[in-house]
Amino acid sequence: MTLISTSEDLAAFCARQKGANFVTVDTEFMRERTYWPKLCLVQVGGADEAVAIDPLAEGIDLSPLFRLMSDPAVLKVFHAARQDVEIFHNLTGCVPSPMFDTQVAAMVCGYGESASYETLASSLAGATIDKSSRFTDWARRPLSDKQLAYALGDVTHLRDVYRKLKNSLDKTGRGEWVGEEMAMLTSPDTYAADPRLAWKRLKLRGGKPRQCALAQEVAAWREGEAQRIDVPRSRILRDEALLEIIHHPPQSAHDLARIRGLSQGFAEGRQGAELLKAVACALAVPLEECPRSEDRRRPPPGIGPAVDLLKVLLKQVSEEHGVATKLIASTDDLEDIAASDEAAVPALQGWRRDLFGNLALALKRGELAMRLKGKKVVLGRAE
Repeated sequence: MTLISTSEDLAAFCARQKGANFVTVDTEFMRERTYWPKLCLVQVGGADEAVAIDPLAEGIDLSPLFRLMSDPAVLKVFHAARQDVEIFHNLTGCVPSPMFDTQVAAMVCGYGESASYETLASSLAGATIDKSSRFTDWARRPLSDKQLAYALGDVTHLRDVYRKLKNSLDKTGRGEWVGEEMAMLTSPDTYAADPRLAWKRLKLRGGKPRQCALAQEVAAWREGEAQRIDVPRSRILRDEALLEIIHHPPQSAHDLARIRGLSQGFAEGRQGAELLKAVACALAVPLEECPRSEDRRRPPPGIGPAVDLLKVLLKQVSEEHGVATKLIASTDDLEDIAASDEAAVPALQGWRRDLFGNLALALKRGELAMRLKGKKVVLGRAE
């Protein structure tokens, strides 16, 4: 097992990968006590070797690794890439590219919803993954042989998983489908932690404009403070306290201290003063300029049965073509299609329209019939 802990060894390994068709990549990180994930280990698998890179090693220069991640000639293969890619984006401001996500590819190739790495390693690489090291402390040194074996297994078996999925995609002509899905994962906007958008994660009761303004300002303050100090947002202010502030805005440190979970010291200190300033700012926003909740409107009355029929059609198409249902269309998509033939939803665009969207519209127009034949749903032209 190879653990790289010097700049020289890392540079040499990355130089050997130059010109490779692909490398497999995984990371181990900790974020229980921090806002930003703390990178503890990077595993990279080349065609003939796999290494674990120690980013916590004293004096190590990770520049060769970052250059490899941005090399346009080398495909970077991840499984469930989002958290790994977020780390690289936080460290460099760039997203590894080009990229391939085996979890997305597995959904296209008929392995169900969000197939786990263990499932794919077993079915495609004949490997058994020992999960016992998954939740170990990756920041503690030295790392044990068992930890390293587990970590390297995440990239060695991934090579075979990738090759098998790539072969399946080539045979079915669905490679472009995965490429379309990679557009979101490779967009830097996906990983931008904008404090002004943090309020949209909250579950507001009612979502009136003034409450939305309060949610935006208070959540933005909490997010910015958590980022600055590098602690989980709940260490700054728990959601329960934040929602209480939104529904009963405090006017003074005394009011703030009465909110459950907030101490007198917090209320009278710097953070309390900044929080009250954020509340005052929200209360001063003209009502017509307050943000509006994006809570989904209720579906138009009477479309429930149509949505149910579209769900049956979606399930049939998913099983017939071996593509995960959630990759084709969401329930929101189906409700929008039931309400309008011109719905601006992914299910009516690109490969999804060819696979499902056109059938959904034909079903709405009465041109497509669904019948039971034994235990199977059979599609046919309506008579």
